[in-house]
Amino acid sequence: MAATYDFPSDLLAGQEELHQVRAELSALLKRLPWSVEPLDGFSDDNGWRKIERPASPGWTEDEQAEVEKLRRREHELAVFVSTHRYWAELTGSDRVHARSALKHSPEGADGADGEASP
Repeated sequence: MAATYDFPSDLLAGQEELHQVRAELSALLKRLPWSVEPLDGFSDDNGWRKIERPASPGWTEDEQAEVEKLRRREHELAVFVSTHRYWAELTGSDRVHARSALKHSPEGADGADGEASP
């Protein structure tokens, strides 16, 4: 039988926002050029696999600011979630299972009943 956890609402909200910020950051980084600074393209087939990159126009100041803002918020949320007072109530494997349940529950950590997956 799966254990259930009564996560505080602020912890659930923090974890959900962390998932959202990470998804937004990942999508942004996929859209941006491969190099922050303008660089020429290159091709290298001397290693175990060939690597090719087109010329990169670099990131604009706005794009750099947006990435920095998302990274800063991601860090703040990760610290908030990982150091939340709720974790002091659990020890050992209970804490590990609860953290996993929070990260992996169906609604991006929500699961209003806080039920852990088996």
